Amino acid sequence: MKKSMERPFILKHFFLVFLFLFTFTTFGQDAEESDSQGDSGTEEVAVEGADPAKGKELFNSLCAACHKRYKDAVGPALHGVTERRDMDWLYKWIKNSQELIKSGDSQAVELYNEWNKVAMNAFPQLSNQDIDDILAYTEEPKPEPKTDVAAAPAGEAQGGGGISTEIVLGLLAIVLLVLSVILYLVNKTLNRFAEANGVPVRADKPKGKPIWVAFAENQFLVLVAVVFLLLAVAWGGYGFLMQVGVDQGYEPIQPIHYSHRIHAGENQIECKYCHSSARVSKHSGIPSLNVCMNCHKQVAEVSPETATEEYSKEFYDNEIQKLYEATGWDTSTQSYTGETKPVKWVRIHNLPDFAYFNHSQHVSVAGIECQQCHGPVEEMEIMYQHAPLTMGWCINCHRETNIKVEGNPYYEKIHEELSKKYDVDQLTAAEMGGLECGKCHY
Repeated sequence: MKKSMERPFILKHFFLVFLFLFTFTTFGQDAEESDSQGDSGTEEVAVEGADPAKGKELFNSLCAACHKRYKDAVGPALHGVTERRDMDWLYKWIKNSQELIKSGDSQAVELYNEWNKVAMNAFPQLSNQDIDDILAYTEEPKPEPKTDVAAAPAGEAQGGGGISTEIVLGLLAIVLLVLSVILYLVNKTLNRFAEANGVPVRADKPKGKPIWVAFAENQFLVLVAVVFLLLAVAWGGYGFLMQVGVDQGYEPIQPIHYSHRIHAGENQIECKYCHSSARVSKHSGIPSLNVCMNCHKQVAEVSPETATEEYSKEFYDNEIQKLYEATGWDTSTQSYTGETKPVKWVRIHNLPDFAYFNHSQHVSVAGIECQQCHGPVEEMEIMYQHAPLTMGWCINCHRETNIKVEGNPYYEKIHEELSKKYDVDQLTAAEMGGLECGKCHY
């Protein structure tokens, strides 16, 4: 009796080939090359015997309010000044420019008139060595912009000889397609060979009753299925309705990119410097662009260290230019043109109209930090809604937060009575009436 021929188990070999190709392509990729930093560390100092590092500290603390190194601001750009002026003249001008102008020095008078007769601050406390350090810093060559790795083509990100991920995946897909075709052809050929030699191929099992027919004939299974279906619909509908109006994680794109990471994080600007009305008003308020210009009259570009892989230095500089266009600030004349454009900011945190929330009550009276509701804003590149801002979330906060009674005569007066009533040392906002409906809905 002839034995029936089983279909060959080719999947085992197919899996081994796939594993080999995956391992080869993974470990065969070139390692990412580090960016070249150039030979900036070997450049000569423009002023002999000076320390540019100390000069940078002095420049940032004394000069940066009116001067930039490579661009005109309130005063002229300082890069190349040692070539335009004599060092002895620079010492006199920096220490007391008005005295030099009154002496009738032609260069001093010409410079004073050229820059709209804006008086330069006197710095008699600076020594000649201090001035040398500052000038050594201002004379450093302008750094070349870093290549934006994120914007570079995929093939270039791995270096000149690397293979991009797209090419590897494409080749792997082609190989898998070819192997599938080969598997089909081999299987078909073996079946024909078996039939030609009279070897029966394993027959398929006889078809039974369709599963849906068997299910429909079983009334118990139908009843159980209907009950589970109704429960699933009810649970899903409840979950969907409970998420209506909950925008946790909402992260809209603003017309001007504002990085809280840079302002509140790296520069440690206090939240209430921009959102000043949060101290005294129900609303935190949208900062006026004039608040931005308090700093950005001078800060026209960011430092290269501020850039990230996703956001380059050029990107941040372009966003500052959008601010200038909106306020009508002319960097060449350091004045306003009067031609302004509205900035349509996108609101992120928005409570329902029937819910009352007062920022000043929480910020000034309760002393709650902004991060408690808004999350770690100092780490956010793009601002998003950190908390759900639901009723349950607010109630839990009132139940867990102790109020501050010190320095508040009203709270001090009733603290003793309420402490005895609840048998506690500290009173929460809930025990002070923070769960009453009328506190937030009226």
